[in-house]
Amino acid sequence: MSPPPPVQRLAAYAVILRDDQILLSRLAARISETELWTLPGGGLDHGEAPQAGVAREVMEETGLKVEVGDTARVLTFHNPHARWEGRRVDAWSVRIVYDGWVPVDSPAPRVMEVDGSTVDAAWKPLAAVLDGTVPTTSLVREALAGHTTHRHQRVAAYALARRGEDVLLTRVSALGHHAGAWTLPGGGIDHGEEPRAALRREVREECGVDCEVGEVLEVHDTHFTGTAPGGRREDFHGLHLVFRTTVPGDAEPRVGEVDGTTDAVAWVPVGRVRDGSVPVLDVVRAGLAADERRAH
Repeated sequence: MSPPPPVQRLAAYAVILRDDQILLSRLAARISETELWTLPGGGLDHGEAPQAGVAREVMEETGLKVEVGDTARVLTFHNPHARWEGRRVDAWSVRIVYDGWVPVDSPAPRVMEVDGSTVDAAWKPLAAVLDGTVPTTSLVREALAGHTTHRHQRVAAYALARRGEDVLLTRVSALGHHAGAWTLPGGGIDHGEEPRAALRREVREECGVDCEVGEVLEVHDTHFTGTAPGGRREDFHGLHLVFRTTVPGDAEPRVGEVDGTTDAVAWVPVGRVRDGSVPVLDVVRAGLAADERRAH
């Protein structure tokens, strides 16, 4: 009996994580008679760029628009007794695995292609995938074994503005980390941007008022892993420069940006921050504590 003909396949896949879940595609019965889940992705067309190919495959298999990272791992798989288009072949697969992410407000995944290699798409608990409760291909296990969460460090400027016993705060929208919590007005410093200029810009965008920026009160930082506003899972380290600021006494704050990470702005009694009745991020307490230390 002659050996099976060799077949080589080039494919691209994406590891897409959101909080404690991973996006997977279920293989069709003609591929696996039993329930088996794999990473969304598939074979590249001739001349197709890998990143474009994986974006196309994710759309076909899950109905979601994916952003694809710039780096990838290359995994290989050899099956000398594979079935391919109704015949036995000696299959060699080269698999390019990217980090991918989808917007946090994306709809539920659903298969778009008809009569394809997958019949379902779903977010699955990462813990259930890792302990084998969710049956997956070896590709999923191998990709997760070498996967590292994207690391992102962000330098930001924040304003501590007081008016009597009130402090100016903004509320984090559903698009941001810690949605529903209140924080100081401010945000990321653009590359090459002077910090005080960045803070004036951010206060204008988030609160609709101009401010005068004074001394640095505190350098605060936070470190956690979570889903970024754009949908990417990140190992996040934030460095926060907290400035003492003043705004006009008759200023009526209002949210200036649309569809951003801020959905409300208000003068909040400091007492309600201290007693916990208003949920705030740590940077608020750190700024208030630094302000009080400087006042004594």
